[in-house]
Amino acid sequence: MSTITWDDSIRIFLQEAGSSKPTPGGGSVAALVAALGASMTSMVGSLSQGEKFAHIRPQITEVIERMNGLTEQCEKLLHADITSFDKYMDAWRLPKGTDEEKLNRVKAIQEATIRAIEVPLRLIEVCKAGMICTHSIAEASNKNVISDLGIGAILFEAAAQSALLTIEINLASLRDLESRRQYTERLSLLIGEIDELKSKTLQTTRNRIMQ
Repeated sequence: MSTITWDDSIRIFLQEAGSSKPTPGGGSVAALVAALGASMTSMVGSLSQGEKFAHIRPQITEVIERMNGLTEQCEKLLHADITSFDKYMDAWRLPKGTDEEKLNRVKAIQEATIRAIEVPLRLIEVCKAGMICTHSIAEASNKNVISDLGIGAILFEAAAQSALLTIEINLASLRDLESRRQYTERLSLLIGEIDELKSKTLQTTRNRIMQ
């Protein structure tokens, strides 16, 4: 199991992610990217203070608080991704010498597969929440840092797409076809909403840059 922590340096995280160890892997990287998206949106909010932005002060305060909460969720999901992968591998290592052992192993693998799907799915939901906040201040936040807000939107979408790939590779192992269908439909809706919000945010960002 990886011993990577949220307090490790960027250098250590990159070294661990780029090593032959399976964790931290794509799911953990996606969680970190989402947290970076939250930091960009939070920064723009922090720089949209003072009398000039008094009319949106409550909204800005709410967005900053929301980004802090989402960052905490990303930290938990980074570790949850590592844990779910370890449990998934443990399930595959279970004995399969008898019929009973085979049945128990199959059941354990399916349960671990669902956990491996649910963690990145929660991250996608975090990305959607972050994107909603990012889009909500695109029109009125500090124009001087509007490009950073656009970067926040790009990072949220990139994290969501990365989490989606993590889910898709695990969905292929899910035997319950009805559950697979439900997950697929839910993901299609979430990703579609995130993509639309990103496009709107970037359009507003570019419009304000050109003003």
